[in-house]
Amino acid sequence: MLKSIFRYLTLAVVLLAPEAHGDTPPLLDTARPPFLAEAGRADYARFLLQPTPRVFALSRDGAWGWAAAIEDDATATEERALENCRTWGGTGCTVYARDLAVVWPGLEATLPAAPQRPLASGAGWALQPDPRFVWHGPTQARGVYLWAHGRSPGGADSRGSQPQPHVRAFNNAGYDVIRLDRDPATDETEAGAAWMRQALRLLRRQGYARVVAGGQSRGAWNALQILDEPGLADAVIAIAPAAHGPRGSPAHAWALDDLRRIVASAHSPRTRVAVANFTGDEFDPDPEARAEIFSALRMRSAGLLLLDRPRGIIGHGGGGDWRFTFGYAACLLDFAEGRRARCGRTEVSAAP
Repeated sequence: MLKSIFRYLTLAVVLLAPEAHGDTPPLLDTARPPFLAEAGRADYARFLLQPTPRVFALSRDGAWGWAAAIEDDATATEERALENCRTWGGTGCTVYARDLAVVWPGLEATLPAAPQRPLASGAGWALQPDPRFVWHGPTQARGVYLWAHGRSPGGADSRGSQPQPHVRAFNNAGYDVIRLDRDPATDETEAGAAWMRQALRLLRRQGYARVVAGGQSRGAWNALQILDEPGLADAVIAIAPAAHGPRGSPAHAWALDDLRRIVASAHSPRTRVAVANFTGDEFDPDPEARAEIFSALRMRSAGLLLLDRPRGIIGHGGGGDWRFTFGYAACLLDFAEGRRARCGRTEVSAAP
């Protein structure tokens, strides 16, 4: 996870904050922060892709700095943001935005809170709006992104964990973000897929215009499993899908066969599917073979975007890497909505 950032980046970034207009929430309006030149506004757009806790600070002389998720400590994160602003020459650096609120004196603005209670729940699962993301509601949202977390081999409880930063590209574009939280005590693979199917049917009934199902590791595996039922999702985003443990697990012997069965059972001609695999993923038994298996989804979906081992992004948690966020978040949003994907790297295979 990106811990902090200074004023300039060498990586080319596609900005993902919406352009300012009457319906843009103040937090997401890149034209609203005072005193910033174009470079500062571009960096504010990058800030809007960051996990919470996050803080953006600026000064009246045009300097700025931000930080995100410093040890998941809000105080440490704010101190780092102010320090970064001062490092780049700021005098009297002051916090402009904190998490989902603009707190600059005279420009204060908060956003409607996400529902605190689950939209639905059952034995072992809950459909929970995530309060760390901008909330719109089914009738106002552009769509909904249902995020499913991974499953720790050690049985750790991942409920409540923050969705990966690429999800903020969807949220900033108007999507609600809802987690599928699963109890590790009962979180078996087939149960997780059944809960996801049930959750997606419910979100359709809620009236969302678009439905995206995504996740990491076991959550991503479950997202691929729902492709056997047409119409559940308009797009599936599977980040490092896995369900058989790390290297050395006996289950690795049948991991590829299970993946072939999932792909063979997929029948979602109106669903676009994006898959990301990463170099050095200890949960991937055979990267070349998996890429070949995934390629068959082109014929069983509305299109496939295969991000196969992008350069410089390593390991099972590569989807949380800032390089993945800045390089591919816009690409995933465009692909999910049927536009030409803005993918900045060559390791992308897509089918219309």
